[in-house]
Amino acid sequence: METGRRERKAPKGRLEVLGVSKSFAGIEYAATVLKSVTLHADAGEFVSIVGPSGCGKSTLFHMIGGILRPDEGRIVLDGRDITGERGHISYMPQANTLLPWRTVLDNVVLGLEVAGGTSRREARRLAAEWLERVGLGDYAKAYPRVLSGGMQQRAAFIRALISPQTVMCLDEPFGALDALTREDMQRWLLRIWEENRRTVLFVTHSIEEALVLSDRVYVLGDRPTRVVDEIRVPFPRPRADGLYGEPAFAGLRKRIHDMMRKDG
Repeated sequence: METGRRERKAPKGRLEVLGVSKSFAGIEYAATVLKSVTLHADAGEFVSIVGPSGCGKSTLFHMIGGILRPDEGRIVLDGRDITGERGHISYMPQANTLLPWRTVLDNVVLGLEVAGGTSRREARRLAAEWLERVGLGDYAKAYPRVLSGGMQQRAAFIRALISPQTVMCLDEPFGALDALTREDMQRWLLRIWEENRRTVLFVTHSIEEALVLSDRVYVLGDRPTRVVDEIRVPFPRPRADGLYGEPAFAGLRKRIHDMMRKDG
């Protein structure tokens, strides 16, 4: 019998969406938004989801987060069915959702406060440490209104990052930023993510953004929405600054663009 060997635990954070469908019905309408959607993100993987406007990407996140229940299918985290359960993911929407009456530091600790299990002193120490690391240390006691759009998004991302959940769902977090700020935020996000390797599901309308950030990209079709392709991004990490100009990047972007136009 071998002794002295420890069984290596599998990393946490594998998320699976299995055959999920969702319809909405009202007095004057009925619509199937998602139809048999299956996708996954491995622990520590960065996965993007792209698709036409209104195809149900945010609805999918709401089901992953337990806000909505699917009509069919399951949401599974690390082998456990969490369909309809809340509190298993950290979520960052396009709007930064910083509370204007709380300081930047108090906003960042909010996720830890809601989750519980961390003392107030430790939560504030961790938040202050991260604000310092991302260049917001001088703004810890300020209110969100004094921050630029990019700075507000940094604070909102750090709030999601230090929350205890192993999976982060980012829903168009840079969509409201101007082009130059958005590029800066992409580089910043990659640097922070590569230091921590949390599992990330990232919704975006930008094909270029998905290719720059992701390990894999799921392409969704028009309603009723389904997965029309899964693309493994071939570019090595860390991503080069000149990636946009590479022929392989342009070719992959065109492939996804043409696929979305054809399906739409």
